[in-house]
Amino acid sequence: MERKPHIILSSLDLERIEALLDKQPAFPGRDALEAELDRADVLEPKEMPPNVVTMNSTVRFTLLESGKSNTLTLVYPKEMDGSSDKVSVFAPVGIALLGLSVGDQSRMAGPSGQVTVRVDAIEFQPESAGELHRCCLLYTSPSPRDKRQ
Repeated sequence: MERKPHIILSSLDLERIEALLDKQPAFPGRDALEAELDRADVLEPKEMPPNVVTMNSTVRFTLLESGKSNTLTLVYPKEMDGSSDKVSVFAPVGIALLGLSVGDQSRMAGPSGQVTVRVDAIEFQPESAGELHRCCLLYTSPSPRDKRQ
């Protein structure tokens, strides 16, 4: 059995993804995403290394079998708007990228079989940019005393 690379998630990303999964009906890849969440090391956002793919990170990666390089932002399904520069964390590529570090490779199911994705660079990561609560402010219902979006 192939060994999977070590992955790291922020506690806020994990909490938000688990909440979405609780409300989401079955989708292809759900079991794979849940398995990744279960095996991840979890850190507070302020402790996140800058070379790790987190939610709302912009990541440059290569599909090794084809040599094709892409730069996409890993987003929650709600943020998918048809633009070609985003990938949902519920999509196979999103599941594969979540929590990887620069240089890591992960195999994933693709339309024509297994493909290997390699993280080449993190072009933007909210945690290293000081935006520690970015994901939560976008997806948490405001409390009566907190009207931020």
